[in-house]
Order: sequence, then C-alpha cells, then structure tokens
Amino acid sequence: MSEMDDTPKSKSQSKSHGRLAVRPTLRPRELMTNTPDLVGVWKAKVITLFPEAFPGVLGESLTGKALQDGRWQLEQIHLREFGEGKHKNVDDTPAGGGAGMVIRPDVMGNAIDFAMNGTPPDRREWPLVYLSPRGKRFDQATAKRWSEARGITMICGRFEGVDDRVLFHYGIEEVSLGDFVLTGGEIAAQAMIDATVRLLPGVLGNAESIEEESHSNGLLEHPQFTRPAEWRGMAIPEVLMSGHHGKIAEWRQKMAEKITRDRRPDMWEAYEAAQTEPKAKK
Repeated sequence: MSEMDDTPKSKSQSKSHGRLAVRPTLRPRELMTNTPDLVGVWKAKVITLFPEAFPGVLGESLTGKALQDGRWQLEQIHLREFGEGKHKNVDDTPAGGGAGMVIRPDVMGNAIDFAMNGTPPDRREWPLVYLSPRGKRFDQATAKRWSEARGITMICGRFEGVDDRVLFHYGIEEVSLGDFVLTGGEIAAQAMIDATVRLLPGVLGNAESIEEESHSNGLLEHPQFTRPAEWRGMAIPEVLMSGHHGKIAEWRQKMAEKITRDRRPDMWEAYEAAQTEPKAKK
C-alpha cells in the first residue's frame, strides 16, 4: 500500500445541527446507553471495550454531582457491539507481523460513525479524540478548549492501538495523558474528562478558584494553608493572617512564580515569554 500523507484530512460530511442524539440503526436499540440528550448540555461520548469502567471516579465528588444534576452528560459506547462474526471480534494481527493485536478499521469505523451521528461537523464544536501515547500532551489549555465545545467523542485504545487508516480517514486528534504507556485509554479518558468538566459553568461554583489554580495563568499554584494557625511547630505565613488583600495577592503571585521557576523551568520559560510579548509588539 502506498504511504499516506501524515497530515490529517477531515472527511466530515454535512450533518444536521438540530438535536444531537439522532440514532442510526446500526446498533440494536436495547444495547444503547440510556442517555437522552439534554439541549445545550456538554456531553462526553466514550468508545471503549470496558463501558463498565465509567463513570468511575467521574461519578464522585463535584463531577458526580454535576452529572446527576444534568450539568454534563456521559455516554459509553461499547466497541464490542460493533465487532465482527459470532464472537464479535474487534482486533486482528498487525500487518507485517509483530507482537500484539490491532483494532480493526471496519469495527472502529462503525463505532465512530455511530458516535458522531448527529454531532456538529465542525471539530471545534465537537472534537473527535484518540487517547494515544504518541499524541500531543494534554494540558489545561486543551481542557479549556474542549470545555468551550458542545461535547467530545473519545476513543479508548487497547492492544497495540487502532489501525492508522481510521485516524487518517476521520482526521482524529491524538492526545496523550503524559509520557508513559497505559494498558488502555479508559484512565486517561476519565482524567481528561474530569479536567474539562470542572471548567464548565456551575460545576465548581467558584470561578475564582479556577483562575487561581495551577496552570490556569501559566504558573503553578501558590502554597495553601488552613487552621490550625500552628501545626507541629510550623506556622501559617504571617502575611496570610494580616487581612491585607493586596499584600496577600502579591505574596501568592511571588510564591507561584518561585515554585514554577524551581519545579517547571519549561513552564517558567513560556510564562516569561508571554509576559514580554506585549512589550515586544509595542
């Protein structure tokens, strides 16, 4: 087979911008997750061989409460239901030989078609993501971008991965949780969904806490303290007990800068560049 251009090309066809849950007949209705769409509510669709892994930790704490309250939605799409033959096979041996198995393009393609049916064709409104260790590293900016979309479809890989023709055909965005390899994409999906959902309006209930936390402004977060005022011989920094909001803000900024400079030189370099950029333009 001739070598493919490695630049993703969108194959999206024009689709309706009406109600997002327009169900095709490819998958039997009794196998569908019972998640009727709520208009205007952000939704995560997850293609996985382990739908029972969800919501997992996403069903706990603030993300779980927000899920119950209908501030966001989750749909698990069981890849096995699109498998081939009596045993619903989803994988096959890698072309050219080698260890492991690869998810078949026809199986994954059918699952993607089902998941993306009725969603906006513009990937800025509805990203299609494959969780892969060779993808771009996930960060706070990506979470913010996804939170501003109408929803997202995530593909959880298994085995040796997915047939690359699928990624090429759909122009799929590959994203990595970090520079390490997991046995599958389910844990990464939950981490990325959590980071995204907490940025949705009304989920945390305190917009200021989002603005001050690590990575939101290009810096790591400043140290945090609470009562008792002294613990095991260590006291809360005096400035935080002063009640002087200006000095407290100044201290927190300086500490955030110091921690970032010491622990993440890469972030500090980017932060400094961003600070000097407006001056350079003048």
